[in-house]
Amino acid sequence: MSGRAQLMWNEAVTAYDFGPGHPMDPVRLALTMRLAEALVLPRAPELRVRSVPAAGDSTLRLVHRQDYIDAVRKAAADPASARGEYGLGTIDDPAFPGMHDASALIAGMSVAAAEAVWRGEAEHAVNFSGGLHHAMPGGASGFCVYNDAALAVARLLEMGAERVAYVDTDVHHGDGVQAAFWDDPRVLTISVHEDPGTLFPGTGWPEETGGANAEGTSINLPLPAGTSDAGWLRAMHAVVPELLRAFAPEVLVTQHGADTHVDDPLAHLGVSVDAQRAAAESCHGWAHEFAGGRWLALGGGGYAVVEVVPRTWTHLVGLAAGAPVEPGTEVPADWLAEVYARTGEVLEPRRMTDGVEVTWRSWESGYDPAEALDRAVVRVRRAVFPAHGLLP
Repeated sequence: MSGRAQLMWNEAVTAYDFGPGHPMDPVRLALTMRLAEALVLPRAPELRVRSVPAAGDSTLRLVHRQDYIDAVRKAAADPASARGEYGLGTIDDPAFPGMHDASALIAGMSVAAAEAVWRGEAEHAVNFSGGLHHAMPGGASGFCVYNDAALAVARLLEMGAERVAYVDTDVHHGDGVQAAFWDDPRVLTISVHEDPGTLFPGTGWPEETGGANAEGTSINLPLPAGTSDAGWLRAMHAVVPELLRAFAPEVLVTQHGADTHVDDPLAHLGVSVDAQRAAAESCHGWAHEFAGGRWLALGGGGYAVVEVVPRTWTHLVGLAAGAPVEPGTEVPADWLAEVYARTGEVLEPRRMTDGVEVTWRSWESGYDPAEALDRAVVRVRRAVFPAHGLLP
């Protein structure tokens, strides 16, 4: 079970709002917090809910260029002036008033969470408003303005960490984090995502293995469209734990985009809330097994903003807080009323489960060359395992 834990929260993160009709509706954040307040906080006396100031320019420059930071400020002050430069003012990343402040707040919370874990002030920390993994050093991308995940890792390195592992379970490739540490052997990035041939951003092939000074530290596991619970978890367990054991990280940072879900409107996997909970539970276990218990967990994508995201991330908070929510738990009536008040939706299902019994076949039980998923696993193992002294 977890020891001390921190949950980063400030209602102001809901100002990260690209506007009506945009898939990344900040209601998902508010509803997650209300559900966690109902189902986790009363049972988690050691969980500290914490807010911190927005990241300043010196922190943002750990990953981002100053000219880009200046451009974000300019676009926030005059959204109509953003016409695509630096990725701002696009369909994916329209400029909005207060964009810099909201984005820097999310980044500041992920960085502060990383600091707390590294200093031993918390064993685990969660920022489900974070995980904005597509932002690049010089531009916005994929609904992401500042890359809080990369900033948290960079801050850990700045504080003296020598080996940081980042595991990304979002349906989209964690391209911005990979790019930030492409040539840095101190950081192991592992991204488990839908095949780039069928989904944005079109990167994340197994052959993307790291720069000349960091060969084998970028790991990409692309899965066929339609992959469901058993295959998703089989692939993840066939790759991630062996690499973590070989790398021996001092800290584990994980990203838990909920857009792998079968009901997500922007992707094509078939994963349940129950499998997403199982993946978070595995990450928790890997933090204890391979990283001395030091675990920073972030949110990410997820566009079934009422039906899926709040349940998945409430499970994440519960696991980090040492107060896991049983899948059969009913969602509270007061929370359902708030969902209706905010969205006009009558929510189904009404439990913290999709009613799925999660099982998967271990990699050790055998490889089937006729299965596209197994071929994908073999491809990534052959691409990177030898660089870590592992048999593919």
